[in-house]
Amino acid sequence: MIADELIRCRKWIEKALDKGGNTHEFKDICEGVLSGHMQLWAGEKGCAVTEIVVYPNKKVFHVFLAGGKMQQITDMHDDAVKWAKEQGCEGMTLSGRKGWQKILGERGWKPHQLVLAKEF
Repeated sequence: MIADELIRCRKWIEKALDKGGNTHEFKDICEGVLSGHMQLWAGEKGCAVTEIVVYPNKKVFHVFLAGGKMQQITDMHDDAVKWAKEQGCEGMTLSGRKGWQKILGERGWKPHQLVLAKEF
């Protein structure tokens, strides 16, 4: 069932990977989700991929990929927060384009760090 959802969401995942700098390939996402290291949040018109990151002092729910219709993705927010808390996470982080700041600012998200990249 989850493999079918990954295939159904493939176009959104691959588009998000491309916009995010191609840090992963689709097969990496599949392996991560199927192994339980990553979580797929699949909706009818979009999806997100998350992971739990455990730092020495904090456990964080990290959203690193989302694609599809914006409303679909933001509709998943409250369920994701609830699930993250149930897993013992103390907060959430997101890697993405600058536009997410405006969209998620209405839900209490604030800029935390700046990520710079240089390709070579």
